[in-house]
Amino acid sequence: MTLQALDHPFLAALTGRQAHLARWNADRTACRIAPDYGPFAAALAGQEAALVDLLRDASDEIWLVQAQGLAVPDGLVIKRRADLVQMVARDAPPVVDSGDMVLLTQEDAPAMAALAHATQPGPWGPKTHLYGAFYGIKQGDRLVAMAGERARPAEGITEVSGVCTDPAYRGRGYARRLICHVMAGLAARGEAAYLHSWASNAGAIALYEQLGFQIRASMVASVLALG
Repeated sequence: MTLQALDHPFLAALTGRQAHLARWNADRTACRIAPDYGPFAAALAGQEAALVDLLRDASDEIWLVQAQGLAVPDGLVIKRRADLVQMVARDAPPVVDSGDMVLLTQEDAPAMAALAHATQPGPWGPKTHLYGAFYGIKQGDRLVAMAGERARPAEGITEVSGVCTDPAYRGRGYARRLICHVMAGLAARGEAAYLHSWASNAGAIALYEQLGFQIRASMVASVLALG
C-alpha cells in the first residue's frame, strides 16, 4: 500500500480500483465519477484545462479533492473552496457494541439520502450508497445515523465517509461506533481506513484521533463550474 495515491484520491481511485465508475473526456485527460455517485473529478498531471470537458451545462459542478490548490483553468470558476485534513488509521479500531447496527440496503436508499441531505456530510447522489458497505442505526423505522465506504485509491486502503447523525440523536456516540464498525469491516479485509474532515471542525478531528486516525496531509476541496 502506498499513501502517495492519497494526494489525489479520486484520480487514483478512478484510474485504479474504481475505474468502472470513471467517465472520461474524449482524450482521456480528465475524468469524473459517474454523476449519480457524486460530483468528484480529477485531471491527469498538467491537464487541468481538460476539466472543462467534464461539465455538462451551466448548472453542473465538479468537486476536486487534492493536496495542492488549483490554478483555475480558463472557462471555469471556483464556486466554493474549503480546507480539509486527511487522516489515516493504520491500526485496528476500538471494539464497540454493534448490536443495534444494521447493514443498509437498497430499501434504505431514500432514508439514507434524506439523512445525508439534512446533515450535509458531503456530496450525496442517487447511487452514493452503492460505493460500498453502509451501516446505520435506526430508531423504530427511522434511520438516525450512518457511516460507510467511498473512495478506494489504492490496494489496502478505503475511505470512511457519509458519517452523519440526525441532530435529534446526537451526543449518544452513534458516529463513533459506526465509524469503528466500518473500520472493523475494512480491517477484516486487510484494509486500512482514511477519511477527510473540514479543517475547521476541531470536534470531529478530536474524535477521529481518539479512534486511531492521524493527520496525514492538508487537503483542498474545490467546487468548479462553468464560468
